Amino acid sequence: MPLEFESLTHGKIAFGFFNIETDMILLNQYFFFAEDFCHYISQAAQANERIFKRSWGIYPFQNGADIGNLMGAIYGSDHRGFIGEVYNLFPSPKHQEDFKQKPEGNHTRVLMERLIQKYASKISIHFVMDQKSEQITIGEYLFDKLSFHELIKYIWMGGFPRWKDNLRPDYVLSIGKVIDQSTNSLFYGLSLK
Repeated sequence: MPLEFESLTHGKIAFGFFNIETDMILLNQYFFFAEDFCHYISQAAQANERIFKRSWGIYPFQNGADIGNLMGAIYGSDHRGFIGEVYNLFPSPKHQEDFKQKPEGNHTRVLMERLIQKYASKISIHFVMDQKSEQITIGEYLFDKLSFHELIKYIWMGGFPRWKDNLRPDYVLSIGKVIDQSTNSLFYGLSLK
């Protein structure tokens, strides 16, 4: 389930996994894959550039685009829009104890990319980490260091409901190792233990 996180530019915004069968995540109206998120985090943690910049491929939903109704899709009452179609393919489990983020969610990527392309076109946004200002930019969203740490921790934990059997995918495990060894000041104080 996406949770609210604090941004410097837009106040509280949604971020997180929205279906346990996929590693696709949302950042307000941006949709992208957790595996890509972890890849960029790893690159940034290994770089010691004062300003780290990369282009990041995302699927934005513009005003009026039919994202869907997350709560309606979870409860099986509303399968409209992109999220509704995802839940039509991957319904919520019947038992609460089975509601855990699947570590093999990246295996649905090709299917998810085909599905989202019915609703949004992939674009590139800027991902910028500035050690001096201690600010991180993801497209139009600006975060301070502590809020950005919370985004990383969310992915590390498997969001809310957590990783199934407490097993993290390899791409998530790799950021833990890289962050532990990072000399980039934007990762100081971030513990993923």
